[in-house]
Amino acid sequence: MLNILSLGSIQIGKHSRRSVLQVGASSVLGLHWADLLKARTIAGPVNGSAKSVIFIWLWGGPAQLDTFDPKPNAPAEFRGPFSTIQTRSPGVRYSELFPKLASRSDQFSLIRSMHSQSNDHGVAGTVGLTGSIAGAVGLDGKPKAGQARPTTGSIVAKVRKLDSGLPSFMVVGGKLHQGKKAIIGEGGGFLGASCDPFRIVYDQTHGMRIPALELGQGLTPERLEDRKKLNTAISDASKKLDSKGFSHSWGEHMDQAFALLMRPEARSLFDLSLEPASVRDQYGRTRFGQSCLLARRLVEKGIPFVQVNWSDHVEAEEDAGDGGWDHHYRNFQIMIDRHGPWLDHSLSALFDDLKNRGLLDSTLVVAVGEFGRTPKINDKAGRDHWEHCYSALIAGGGIKPGMVIGTSDARAERPSSRPCTPGDLAATIHQAIGITSEQSQTLGITVDGEPIAELF
Repeated sequence: MLNILSLGSIQIGKHSRRSVLQVGASSVLGLHWADLLKARTIAGPVNGSAKSVIFIWLWGGPAQLDTFDPKPNAPAEFRGPFSTIQTRSPGVRYSELFPKLASRSDQFSLIRSMHSQSNDHGVAGTVGLTGSIAGAVGLDGKPKAGQARPTTGSIVAKVRKLDSGLPSFMVVGGKLHQGKKAIIGEGGGFLGASCDPFRIVYDQTHGMRIPALELGQGLTPERLEDRKKLNTAISDASKKLDSKGFSHSWGEHMDQAFALLMRPEARSLFDLSLEPASVRDQYGRTRFGQSCLLARRLVEKGIPFVQVNWSDHVEAEEDAGDGGWDHHYRNFQIMIDRHGPWLDHSLSALFDDLKNRGLLDSTLVVAVGEFGRTPKINDKAGRDHWEHCYSALIAGGGIKPGMVIGTSDARAERPSSRPCTPGDLAATIHQAIGITSEQSQTLGITVDGEPIAELF
């Protein structure tokens, strides 16, 4: 049983003498540590120090066994071909594809016991982005029950609206699709279109572009220095949008985009050519790497929530392009050639860059997909959808680094301790960035979980 003397390294409540004495008394009364954590969560753990969030959405669902929860003692048809490597955290091993992150495991924490309610991309994706099963989207592209819930980024944008005129919620990447249908869980939901993300896309040929404006002709924001060309592009985009009957709320979004393009300092925010070549190389010259670099530039300018989409679509057909992390086919070859080294390289660079610039303590970084992959390998050298167990990385923003939350069973099929849900992760983000229960209640926001108290 715990006693008061064992609490020296544990943060309880507001660190008051009364709270410590209460915990000591609870220990005497026979409450276990799990009970204390639950009580602490109900009382409200100490807020994190996050001013911004970088939410890295690994659309498609990475395989837990091939990334951060390998099972070297499992049968070959489960463990796969990859060996494991030791991290800086004693006793914690990753797949051999992630040496850079393994050497930085003391900079972030790992959740190995995530689980969700669905193995459908649209449903699980909406649950993962909103933290709630309510309003989850099915294959028909419509909410299953009630109104669509706002994504976590939209909630942060509503609470943390900027006075500078810059958007409070930006997504780097295209709209998330399942097949030909876009999921609803990436937007403002019942908070309204004004809380939808301001979207920018990195194109390796043309740089950054703003899809909403349909500028075309290669007129990307960093190249629109000529006011005449800019005004012509804006006029053309306005006519297109007017002809499609966009709502007033979307018009506000469009006005904001135009205002950004008219301000040289705002246009320069998206111009990665202003970064030294060595920094761009550090992140990797991939779409994902450069998108992570842009995310760093955005939070450095005070954007409260930046979501980086690894991909904007999932596809299950062989040789159908990127397809995100939806590796039904050739999982291991894709992991070796692209996804493993890209994620390892770019995410490590992001951690290093934020730390070196003094931004990691004020920037919460979360990397997660909508679910995991089947522990047993299929007959196409791939893994299928698996919602029962997967992993997430979380760092910065007042979160304790170097921790491993939860465990999975011997084949990473299901959590064996401390199971966590997308709702718990969403509540943790709320806690880290200081969204209070009163603010949530005022907005009518609910998430299906509680903050992961051990991380604070």
